[in-house]
Amino acid sequence: MALLEVENVTKRFGGIVALDGVSFAAEPGEIVGLIGPNGAGKTTAFNVITRLYTPDAGDVRFEGKSLLGVPPSGVVRRGIARTFQNVELFRGMSVLDNVRVGAHARRGEQTPEDLLYYVNLHSLRYRPAAELPYGTQKRVELARALASAPRLLLLDEPAGGLSHEEVEHLGTFIKRMRDDYELTVLLVEHHMGLVMSTADRVHVLDFGRKIAEGTPAEVRGDKNVIEAYLGAEA
Repeated sequence: MALLEVENVTKRFGGIVALDGVSFAAEPGEIVGLIGPNGAGKTTAFNVITRLYTPDAGDVRFEGKSLLGVPPSGVVRRGIARTFQNVELFRGMSVLDNVRVGAHARRGEQTPEDLLYYVNLHSLRYRPAAELPYGTQKRVELARALASAPRLLLLDEPAGGLSHEEVEHLGTFIKRMRDDYELTVLLVEHHMGLVMSTADRVHVLDFGRKIAEGTPAEVRGDKNVIEAYLGAEA
């Protein structure tokens, strides 16, 4: 049974259809990429899964049970954590206290300090989050997500604002997190090199509809995907 199942989900905002009958799944232990041009509906899909939005139609199931009656705080307690496209830290709080917040609703075996060692930030644990470079803040956000002992981790554009070297390290780190913490990972990302080198399967959205799915190699050569990113030939 798939760990996560998104089934025929539609989400409208007034006259805009952000998601139009979208379905995809993530199996235990998979890294699944969710890609598409700007405005394709990727972050909306994350917000539906984490119950920030309620879909107009369809269902989202985690471990076979619908999430639609679960509040956002309950989603974390079920075992789903996420990071955000724009880093969402408590900027005036220390790095350590930010990670402690992640363990509030659901706590794993590792302490916040253990997790800061894991992301190589323990020496900065008492620094205010606002003082840190953007890439370092993203590592704090990862540690905070891990603090809730998730089984499913949603990463929303984790490579945004990172250097080329940092992106290369990130791909390796995502795979290591998956293995070390027995995670399933759903990855929204514009950096195609990261997605194609990291994901086991990829789903592609365009204007709220799923237009392709498959292995990275299959998706890379799909005509619909090429047209969505580059535009149809005249």
